[in-house]
Amino acid sequence: MGMTADQIRQTIDDLYAATGVGDFDRAATMLTDDFFVTEADGLPMAGVYRGRDALRDLYIRVMGMVDVVALDRHALMTGDACAVVHLSIRLADPTLEPVEVCEMFRFRGNKVCEIRPFYFDPATMMRAVAAKTATSAP
Repeated sequence: MGMTADQIRQTIDDLYAATGVGDFDRAATMLTDDFFVTEADGLPMAGVYRGRDALRDLYIRVMGMVDVVALDRHALMTGDACAVVHLSIRLADPTLEPVEVCEMFRFRGNKVCEIRPFYFDPATMMRAVAAKTATSAP
């Protein structure tokens, strides 16, 4: 039997909470052994990140590129062994608009087996990366 909508929501909330405080060991317990997350071509973090350490690897890479203050969740829609979360990535620089994204989650059993982010306007991420690069240049 698959997960209920409430179980899916709770797992996603727990996963965001764990990654938000850097508890990647806890996050890994919510992922399948063959978990993967795919960032689209054209983004500075493009690629497929695989395994239970994939989120740790991706977060280290992304946080080195942009200064994130918070993830603001707007909606969470669940389906059969899947969910989509609509959120904004709030950046430290108040002159930069938030990065709006939907993240598609797929589940196998009671664990997340895939995350695939869809950026509404990838240029907002590119501007955030460029802004951090400009402030960290000598």
